[in-house]
Amino acid sequence: MDISHEQIEAEKLEYDISVFDLFSIGVGPSSSHTVGPMRATNRFVTELIEQGVLDRVTNVHIDLYGSLAATGAGHGTMSAALKGLAGFVPETIDIEAADQFITKNEADGTLPLAGYAAQDFVGGPPESKTRLISGPTVNYREADMTLRPLTVLERHTNGIKVAAWAGEELLAERTYFSIGGGFIVEENEEGGNNSGLYDAPYPFGSGAELVSMANEAGLSIAQLKMQNELSARTEEQIREGIIGIRSVMTMCVGSSLSRVGYLPGALKVRCRAGEWHRNLLSEDPNKSLDYWMDWVNLIALAVNEENAFGGRIVTAPTNGAAGIIPAVLHYALNYLPGIRHCGREKREQTIVDFFLAASAVGALYKKRASISGAEVGCQGEVGTASSMAAAGLTQVMGGTNEQIENAAEIAMEHNLGLTCDPVGGLVQIPCIERNAMAAAKAINASKMAMRGDGEHRVSLDQVIETMRQTGADMSERYKETSMGGLAVNVVEC
Repeated sequence: MDISHEQIEAEKLEYDISVFDLFSIGVGPSSSHTVGPMRATNRFVTELIEQGVLDRVTNVHIDLYGSLAATGAGHGTMSAALKGLAGFVPETIDIEAADQFITKNEADGTLPLAGYAAQDFVGGPPESKTRLISGPTVNYREADMTLRPLTVLERHTNGIKVAAWAGEELLAERTYFSIGGGFIVEENEEGGNNSGLYDAPYPFGSGAELVSMANEAGLSIAQLKMQNELSARTEEQIREGIIGIRSVMTMCVGSSLSRVGYLPGALKVRCRAGEWHRNLLSEDPNKSLDYWMDWVNLIALAVNEENAFGGRIVTAPTNGAAGIIPAVLHYALNYLPGIRHCGREKREQTIVDFFLAASAVGALYKKRASISGAEVGCQGEVGTASSMAAAGLTQVMGGTNEQIENAAEIAMEHNLGLTCDPVGGLVQIPCIERNAMAAAKAINASKMAMRGDGEHRVSLDQVIETMRQTGADMSERYKETSMGGLAVNVVEC
């Protein structure tokens, strides 16, 4: 785990994690197995540039450990690692250009180091690409990587080691860990690659502190989180950034609905979102209250089918759980009486408050436990997203801080013990349907919390700690290795 439980208790985590780290723009199919490795190898090649040795590189090598090696083929880990070395980064990647690079690499084995660096952008695909630097071209393919699925490095099961040589001279060698949600950490490095709001005025380290600080300041949880975000950005930047994230989620759904046929891979899972959408439009053109669950299911399925295709996705807080937040937010915007018929300003405020409250809860899971399926099972991914979504929904429903905390607790309590057992190492079965089920749990948790007065027997902190302990006790077979559960009881092809 990136921060030990003992450190959590000793330091009380005197910082906050930004909403823009928990919700970051990337590509599918996995934040830990695709986005993280791409970021790791891109960081490596960036270090070579900064050290002034990139032009000397004659050959490179990558070792994958633990879960990255065990399920990397189904998650696109190897191609993602090559893309990072070639200069692609998840936030700015041109998916078509990246796929063309991989096709060429498979054909001739060439890997142009840093050859596809692109301009930074916010909220969508870059309109133009600029080669910022072009390093040497080496010969290296996916097949050249060393896979060590039974070797789990001490810090985390998602380990990747990258090395570069000039002839026989080792120029650099780094070991990185992909710790969930696209976060990476280098060996002996504390924390992860998040912005760390260390100057935040309300550095809560627990759910109890979060509620207490907000109540003492006379703020809602969303308002408190906004104050913390203001330590790094202006309010205009925060609002525009969150609305931008929402727009990428919307584009993700739109792209998914246009797809037909089957998802990638040997499982031959049929695309359902597009057909479901056409049927729903016919049955329920005005989005009546009778069909709310059908639409929630559709949004969750659409996002995760797009993720399976390797499309542009928003980690929420991971790719494997990316459909839950947009599905529950869709419910809030289209089925809550005080919001569904409101104007643009009210709807945008709803989106901002939803994300802020959700990210406050997500930060607790990231700091106090884990959001990595390879570390604690799917309870850390889908369970966390369900808990975050319940908090966000309760916030925009006008819940008290205590009710928000209660909703988050209920959602996770009923995702405890959830295993990560992807069939064939693909983020398809059971992942896609699991997002829809968890979205419904989040909505139900919010409704239950809103019926209460905020007092409850089990606290959010207790359920987060239980999730952490359950993940530690869980057999490695059920933590994204495809060695147990559905992964061994369902015939792949």
